Amino acid sequence: MRVAAVVLAAGGSTRFGRSKQFALFQGDTFIKRIVAAAIEAGCAPVVVVTGEDSAQVTSELTGLTVSIAMNPRWSSGLGSSIVVGIRHAMNLAPDIDAALLLTCDQPFVTAAVLTQMIQLRLTSRKPIIASAYNETIGIPALFDRSCFPDLLQLKEDSGAKGIILERQHDVASFDFPAGEIDIDTAADYEKLDQPLPKTARG
Repeated sequence: MRVAAVVLAAGGSTRFGRSKQFALFQGDTFIKRIVAAAIEAGCAPVVVVTGEDSAQVTSELTGLTVSIAMNPRWSSGLGSSIVVGIRHAMNLAPDIDAALLLTCDQPFVTAAVLTQMIQLRLTSRKPIIASAYNETIGIPALFDRSCFPDLLQLKEDSGAKGIILERQHDVASFDFPAGEIDIDTAADYEKLDQPLPKTARG
């Protein structure tokens, strides 16, 4: 099964106060960590959707096997970046079987997590694999190519969670407690240096 990865890295990080794609964690930037995880998990192509920091993101990922997809309408919302990323992946590899939607602000997403999600797709035969954490389901999420039309029709300001919730009968949930940790603010980032609560350890 050929699985693409679409890394959504076009946001302006308004609440964080600076570009969180370049914040450091365990020796690497957030953006480099998630891209390296996708590559290690065997995803191909790995598409990184960028916005106003496109040049800096491209420079940061020098030497890694990625394809950059600039979203000129990045400020209009997450949905626009998902559309750009999925379309770019399909153009690069028309034969892909599925795509993983990833962000760079969930620091505990690793290659092992992504590999397990891909495996769950094979064993469950469900077209959507969504991460379960904090009594909800969301990304990282894997979508079979049969879901691509829905993803490509997303409104600019809508994420993929709406598709997951609308098609729950098509979803296999992947237990990923640490997925609840995403870095939206500087305070969130500072907490990364503190011991994780038991419920967040994955």
